[in-house]
Amino acid sequence: MALKQQQELKQTQRLSPLQMQVIKLVELNSLEVEDRIKQEIEDNPALEVSDSRPVDDGNDSSETTEDVLSQEEIILGDYSSEDDIPDYRLNGSDHKISTNIVEISYYDDKSLSDSLLEQIGLLNLDGQRQLVAEYIIGSLDENGYLQRDLQSISDDLLFQQQIDVSPLQMEDVLYEIQDMEPAGVGARNLRECLLLQLGRSELSQAVKHAREILSNYFEEFSRKHYDKIIRQMDITEDELRKAIREITSLNPKPGNALGGTLQTAMNNITPDFIVDSYNGEISIQLNNSNVPSLQVNRSFSEMLKGYNENRESMSNDDKQAILFMKQKVDSAKWFIDAVKQRQNTLQRTMEAIVSLQYDFFLTEDETKLKPMILKDVAERTGFDISTISRVSNSKYVQTNTGIYPLKFFFSEAMQTNSGEDISSREVKLILKESIDNENPIKPLTDDQLTKILNEKGYVIARRTVAKYREQLNIPVARLRKKI
Repeated sequence: MALKQQQELKQTQRLSPLQMQVIKLVELNSLEVEDRIKQEIEDNPALEVSDSRPVDDGNDSSETTEDVLSQEEIILGDYSSEDDIPDYRLNGSDHKISTNIVEISYYDDKSLSDSLLEQIGLLNLDGQRQLVAEYIIGSLDENGYLQRDLQSISDDLLFQQQIDVSPLQMEDVLYEIQDMEPAGVGARNLRECLLLQLGRSELSQAVKHAREILSNYFEEFSRKHYDKIIRQMDITEDELRKAIREITSLNPKPGNALGGTLQTAMNNITPDFIVDSYNGEISIQLNNSNVPSLQVNRSFSEMLKGYNENRESMSNDDKQAILFMKQKVDSAKWFIDAVKQRQNTLQRTMEAIVSLQYDFFLTEDETKLKPMILKDVAERTGFDISTISRVSNSKYVQTNTGIYPLKFFFSEAMQTNSGEDISSREVKLILKESIDNENPIKPLTDDQLTKILNEKGYVIARRTVAKYREQLNIPVARLRKKI
């Protein structure tokens, strides 16, 4: 078959730099946006922080915001025209209320690996053992466990570092790490982690029983077969209760006592929205306290303007400089527009959520939550469902009484015997209350919980009760049993 050339006319859709910026920024929470802005300022000399509103230097970018938005409607159906975007100050100082932001941190700034490496440095190990210790520490997961077997680590050391160390020699170094802080670090499984911690406890009868349970009856303990443990250890219920109290006081994830910079950020809850209700009125504020106001560097723009006016007499090097500067200015404008669009998207989405869940935000009574899915918010805002999903992911709202993830307000609809639509959140609340008030010696089974809900007028099947119980991270009745 002979080769031939032919012309073909077709339309394609591509995301512009601004569109890609907006999509990425919408997914980020306030802390991540702050880091992203800092990174962009470092990378782009044409972008700078301003104490005033972002300035317009009069130079048109190669693609206007209105053009971008019209394309975005075709591709994602996400954004309205630029005329609908209020001129937000990115530092949020124009909003009505000022609320103290609560940041809840559970972690030290020093990472687990940094802490362990610092402790290893105090042991005066020889060069090879020091390297082995560093390699083992680098293999620990975020919870402080060594999930890989020592033979695999030994093979890696031989292949990557040309160091031949037997698993037995590595185990000696591992024992050194297991003696470090936090207690339980370097364990290869949960049982070893708990035993390492008990090994540092003051020896008492309860601790002695706890060690024996973990060493010889760990499976029975995890399955809560307490009768079997009492019978085989020949102890009383009171002695078992004290031993279990010792075990449950231990930390199953010792690595979580410390966290690196990313881990720290992930475990800080900084709300992205602040919803305040007072005297029957609700106000909504974006938390932009740490987001600076941005503008295009005026000096950069003036230099570019001067170069453009003298383009004819310029050398090739000067023209390359102009091209570089124009790219940076365009990139700065796109980024500023993207941050504005992110603010607008988040604001309108939160307004829609508050409107749909108005009774809850007024009273903060969970039974007032209405069934709400992504589609409901999308229809109110005009955004695509994928945009609402991006906004609701990893974002939090602070109210008068607490901080909630946005996903908290989304729930499927259920019906009562009278045909009234209710939120599954209400059913979960009643389910949790029933379990909280159950007899711990005889916990309620899923069948019994289903009967309780049916008697309260909720049309629900046993499998749905089991699903909701699992979503609430509540174990089955047998595992909730206490002695």
